[in-house]
Amino acid sequence: MQTGDILLRDLDANGILRLTLNDGARRNPLSETMLAALAAAFADATTDPATRVIVLAADGPAFSAGHDLKEMTAGRDDADRGRAYFTKVMTMCSGVMQAIVTCPKPVIAEIDGIASAAGCQLVASCDLAIASDTARFSTPGVHIGLFCSTPMVALSRNVSNKHAMEMLLTGDMVPAARAEVFGLVNRVVAPEALRDTTMEIAAKIASKSQLTLATGKRAFYAQREMPLAQAYDYASQVMVDNMMARDAEEGIGAFIEKRSPKWQDA
Repeated sequence: MQTGDILLRDLDANGILRLTLNDGARRNPLSETMLAALAAAFADATTDPATRVIVLAADGPAFSAGHDLKEMTAGRDDADRGRAYFTKVMTMCSGVMQAIVTCPKPVIAEIDGIASAAGCQLVASCDLAIASDTARFSTPGVHIGLFCSTPMVALSRNVSNKHAMEMLLTGDMVPAARAEVFGLVNRVVAPEALRDTTMEIAAKIASKSQLTLATGKRAFYAQREMPLAQAYDYASQVMVDNMMARDAEEGIGAFIEKRSPKWQDA
């Protein structure tokens, strides 16, 4: 385990990398330091063959309260009243969210506590999300005169328009059970079962061909932005290319021969 001040990394024998936000006393804000640490961690995981699945968790009473507003406010002391600094932070944050989506490894959010504003965006950016029944979610920018525009991007790609707009326009806290109905999280469990449930799902995914998972994740996010006919053309070509992979040949052969496949991740 690498135990930095702000982000913990722990890679287990199954290839599951746990990234734990470790600024719990401040409710794990997405400060410049935290964003830089996350960006570096996802960059490393992307190219690390030992990492098969990533779990994003947090220590403390909140998963993440979003941007560090005190840090942001300090930027107003600049001559441009903070415009360049705000642009820098938003670019960093957007880069992290896109790195999660483009990372070839599946990313699972494990949420216990509040995930608000950019913290909710972080959850919505992950491929899967498992929450404790005490977790809550919100995009509360409207309460302070700041519409959650960047969280809106990830949120609107995960839940229906009306559910997204309800969260964005009211800023209300959404309990975990309702977030599951919205489609923001996959599963809600008791707090004491949260880590075991998440790791069980992560281990199941980690046992699959890494090449197949990377192929599927990339194709999923690419095709959903396409018109229907184009999406089918694209997905058909992905299937053809996937069929040519050694792991597809091995997996189909193992199924026919009623044995466990031996992945080469190729």
